Amino acid sequence: MISRTFLASIALTLTTQAADHDIVIYGGTCAAITSAVQAKQMGKSVIVVSPDKHLGGLSSGGLGFTDTGNKAVIGGLARDFYHRIYLHYQKPTSWVQQKQSEYGNKGQGTPAMDGENRTMWIFEPHAAEQVFEDYVKEFGIEVVRDEWLDRAKGVTKEGDKITSITTLSGKTYAGKMFIDATYEGDLMAAAGVDYHVGREANSVYGEEHNGIQVGVLHHGHHFGAVKQPISAYKIPGDPKSGVLPRISIEPVGEFGAGDKRVQAYCFRSCYTTDPSNRIPFPKPEGYDASQYDLLLRVLNADWPEFFEKFDPIPNFKTDTNNHGPFSFDNIGYNYDYPEASYERRREIIAEHRLYQQGLLWFVANDPRVPKKVQEELQTWGLPKDEFTDNGNWSHQLYIREARRMIGAYVMTENELRKKKPTPYSVGMGSYTIDSHNVQRYITPEGNVQNEGDIGVSTNGPYEIAYGSLVPKAGQGSNLLVPVAMSATHIAYGSIRMEPVFMILGQSAATAAAMAIDGNLPVQKVPYQQLRERLQKDGQILQYVGPKDTRSVDPKKLQGIILDDTAAKLTGHWVHSSAAKSFLSDDYIHDGNAKDGQCRARFETKLPKAGKYRVMLAAAPSGNRATNAPFEIHHKEGVTNLKVNLKEPKAAEGLFWIDLGAYEFGNEAAVSVTNAGADGYVVVDGMRWIAE
Repeated sequence: MISRTFLASIALTLTTQAADHDIVIYGGTCAAITSAVQAKQMGKSVIVVSPDKHLGGLSSGGLGFTDTGNKAVIGGLARDFYHRIYLHYQKPTSWVQQKQSEYGNKGQGTPAMDGENRTMWIFEPHAAEQVFEDYVKEFGIEVVRDEWLDRAKGVTKEGDKITSITTLSGKTYAGKMFIDATYEGDLMAAAGVDYHVGREANSVYGEEHNGIQVGVLHHGHHFGAVKQPISAYKIPGDPKSGVLPRISIEPVGEFGAGDKRVQAYCFRSCYTTDPSNRIPFPKPEGYDASQYDLLLRVLNADWPEFFEKFDPIPNFKTDTNNHGPFSFDNIGYNYDYPEASYERRREIIAEHRLYQQGLLWFVANDPRVPKKVQEELQTWGLPKDEFTDNGNWSHQLYIREARRMIGAYVMTENELRKKKPTPYSVGMGSYTIDSHNVQRYITPEGNVQNEGDIGVSTNGPYEIAYGSLVPKAGQGSNLLVPVAMSATHIAYGSIRMEPVFMILGQSAATAAAMAIDGNLPVQKVPYQQLRERLQKDGQILQYVGPKDTRSVDPKKLQGIILDDTAAKLTGHWVHSSAAKSFLSDDYIHDGNAKDGQCRARFETKLPKAGKYRVMLAAAPSGNRATNAPFEIHHKEGVTNLKVNLKEPKAAEGLFWIDLGAYEFGNEAAVSVTNAGADGYVVVDGMRWIAE
């Protein structure tokens, strides 16, 4: 018979375990570590339960060429991290393959900007990981590694409060507060909190760039960047020959509609040119050269940008990102990752590794690859001193988005672009709204094209709402989510940067500590007190720096105004802000392509039928086309014009070209192409003024 004393001792042990930690953090990302440091600084006991063996997520997993935006809004522990990186590279011992003087001051802040706390924003993977490990040691942070949440039954709740989490190994971690610092939002989802996967339709939150973006080509990561159309078929132009690998045969979908697809993943891989530290790119098991037939067509079309994103980091290394129509982004092979089982995720990660390593082997070794490209890639290889326990390959796949919480407040592109105010700021972002491609599809003409790559300026830094870190009331009173936070797909395209995750991790831990002290649900933490503590700890909650005085607000102009962001675009349009003034954030031009592939169509509904004067906003320059083809769609049909873009007239802070007055019904449209143009075709916006 089991004694009561024995049972009591077991109960006492369990009770003791339940009281061990004020804050339990699940995840091994950069946000997990800044959360833990902040918790310790606020006098709380904390444990990091990490499914990863290596700490730091993507910051230590290859993303060493930091995507920052405006560095002035990166404060607190995030800035401290980059200060510690600076200190690391002030040590002569940190320069093993390269002299510090040879690398120079790339990626460093200045004394005028940083004061005594100098920063460096470019670094090697192992340097970042060491900083995170230093944090753990310095602050005495308890970390358990390779512990994976039991997503089926590993979250115990009392009402809307999490009491403990249990991992697949059977270990249980109880606490007063919980922080989900994973890219995937696994704890959040297992706790029954609402979330979204994929793209919301534009109509859901009144956005422009969220849903399916067929025909919109903002960067050069599409096939419009190639000098000639690329057929999707094995025998060019012959559908009966079959479709080339890595091209979807599914319908692309309706513009603006939502879907369950997520932007492409890749590895931010680290390579080196130093012969003493270089391992030749390995031929991966399962290699299939046919998977890169589409890339071969791109290279043979004289596409010159294969090495465009081999960004230099110290010691003759690179942080290599995706670039171009067919590159390291594995488009369409990650849709099920966010909600997949651990086993299925490992399969997806392995497939991405095979794809990317296979691409490198193909370019470096296949005799069909243009000689110049092949010879240059052969000077690169894997660094012997990085990722030494993983075949010198990054341990972290770039999870650009997975689940996103539908929290107390949802961040949208409207807050980022200042169309709506943001309540209760707990940090700031500023990077361009950036979604990588989501689909690769077949056009009606039988050519291949990518969809989903979006780049839209935020027109300066923006605030991030506290409500985007916490669940809706009733779903999780002691849970904060600083990574898989509450944002739409397109807003997350900017927020998803590693410095921002560090910022939000610190803010989440601050709120968690205050909720403990006040015995409050996280939704009820007094914002003014939270704000004061965040500012005391160096967080930047409001940008007070200079604004771009060249930007003209279309809302302040008479008439119906459509910015270039409202146009339906085909072909390769380039965003620019080099002019003296422009509508909103920037304007677009065709790169002087003269290829007939660029088309911009503006459509609007008029308040009433009648006569309207149509005006084009266009930034002037001597290199503009004198014969840009325009189509004015009006009540009586279509008027075709050849427009001289060289000499627009200044008015209301902008430059305008009068396209004439026409009778309209309730709808109006204007299209412009670069077919036969003798210079740059430039479009800033369209305007209809009633006469």
